[in-house]
Amino acid sequence: QVQLVESGGGLVQTGESLRLSCAVSGRSVTLFAMGWFRQAPGKEREFVAAISPRESTAYADSVKARFTIFRDVSKNALYLQMNSLKPDDTAVYYCAADRGLATTTPTDYDYWGQGTQVTVSS
Repeated sequence: QVQLVESGGGLVQTGESLRLSCAVSGRSVTLFAMGWFRQAPGKEREFVAAISPRESTAYADSVKARFTIFRDVSKNALYLQMNSLKPDDTAVYYCAADRGLATTTPTDYDYWGQGTQVTVSS
């Protein structure tokens, strides 16, 4: 059984950085396409970033050049480095794993973590 557990969220000010972590258990992180999504109050869950099993990456336009997705195979973990944070980045961030190709569509992903709250104050 695959389990994903996010951590690293918190309250920061505009312009600061955070690194989110997603611990993966049950399968190697290299077997999946992995993604980060976020959901703000009253809004739909939206794509943030994804990494394929071969480590190709994709980003939402709103986070490109500020966020970096990467994985650590030795720790079987996924990360999201978030720099230059803005109030619009405030949301619950979710880690997800897809047995198929890395996509931007939440319903394509097979496994989800419980989420971690990121709040950016102005």
